[in-house]
Amino acid sequence: MAEKIVGYSQETLVSKTEQTIKAKRFFQYVASFSASIGAIAAGMSVAWTSQAGINGANIAKIYNISITAEEFSWIGSLAAFGSAISCVPIGTLTDIIGRKYAMLILVIPFTIGWLCIIFANSVILFYIGRFLTGFSGGAFCVTIPIYTSEIAETEIRGRLGLFYQLFLTLGILMVNILNFNVNMYQLSIISGFAPIIFGVTFFFMPESPVYYLIKGNEDAARKIYIKFRGTQYDIEPELSMQKRVIEEANKHKVSFLTLLNTKACKKGILISYGLMGFQQFSGVNALAFYIGPIVETAGGSVGPKEAAIIKSVIGIIMVFISTLVVDRLGRKILLTISIIVMCLSLLAFGIYFYLMERTNTSSLGWLPLFCICSYIISFALGFGPIPWMMIAELFSPETKAIAGSSACLLNWIVAFIVTKTFVNLNDTIHIYGTFWLFSLVCAIAIGFVLFVVPETKGKTLEQIQHELSS
Repeated sequence: MAEKIVGYSQETLVSKTEQTIKAKRFFQYVASFSASIGAIAAGMSVAWTSQAGINGANIAKIYNISITAEEFSWIGSLAAFGSAISCVPIGTLTDIIGRKYAMLILVIPFTIGWLCIIFANSVILFYIGRFLTGFSGGAFCVTIPIYTSEIAETEIRGRLGLFYQLFLTLGILMVNILNFNVNMYQLSIISGFAPIIFGVTFFFMPESPVYYLIKGNEDAARKIYIKFRGTQYDIEPELSMQKRVIEEANKHKVSFLTLLNTKACKKGILISYGLMGFQQFSGVNALAFYIGPIVETAGGSVGPKEAAIIKSVIGIIMVFISTLVVDRLGRKILLTISIIVMCLSLLAFGIYFYLMERTNTSSLGWLPLFCICSYIISFALGFGPIPWMMIAELFSPETKAIAGSSACLLNWIVAFIVTKTFVNLNDTIHIYGTFWLFSLVCAIAIGFVLFVVPETKGKTLEQIQHELSS
């Protein structure tokens, strides 16, 4: 999947009259906003189990079916497994039919998945529904960043690249708010409308200009660039440069295994795989899927529903802050601060559960919420959105499709493993041991960020590739 490559500032161009004309950005934001509604649908799918009760008690009660602890672990984790399955084929599909129509097609399995959950009268239908909603949600995590990165100017690429994580967190917040007023059956019906709303709004958005250039349709690409930059902005230099990059990539097109022999590709894969692996082994999806049961077990001064809302609100605020500072402070410093605070938060959470099994922790009732909030603040600031954004920055056009899709595949496979085994780990090493394990992973990740991850702020793809090759 090719991406817009720019070796100069796109903010302004000089016209023949030497007057500086700024590119318009309003429609870039509108298109990114519309595409990111798909992330809201994905977030609602992720958070659906957040108030399911210990071992799915609330689901069993509302739907009047019997659910064992093991079955509930599958209901919670199959969404992540579906996401893993979708990552590789969706990358190929976007190159065949386009970014826009690949995303619109996802509305179909998403809607079918929610219908299975709405009319579920057995655990099997829950399995199918969770798999399908996860399949579509995971595909959005590949297609939305690609689309936004290809329509955005360099100066706002990082900002728009974080829209996915921001809207994903917004979807989670919507579910947590709804949990105060609706039961899980009603929540399923409401959640089923999210992908439909995405389909209706995104249908009117244009295709990525890069896709048209890949297909050799320069006139169509030119019209799209004009839509995104404005009629007064000279898009020809940007169009010509992107066209040359794609032609160069096609001219030297080789197999992915051959590209793996290049130093830049090897480093890009190491970095992206490492970031994705550490992101999920930090336990973020276990916290997202099981926030209700975790807080219910911990007790403390705040209930499960209140804690879930506080967690989501903080997540949105911090992702929004991240969109404002990521192109100023840089990726690496945000990742470093993020993973250090995550490590300490998980360590403290584990200590609380350890003390809870051995003594009276009523005086520490504030600690569980504090640990959750500090973890979410730090995650949303760096390790949540930035690994997804860096996939679009680390790879050349000829490697982006398979490398990005495979990194996404790894992310969701690890998410599936973590969410599926969370209940089993708690039974084996206690819940405090599980959180200490997550904290240990974060400690290792600190060294990875400091010594392996490069800074990509404000750099063109050529500069990033040169740095990876050096």
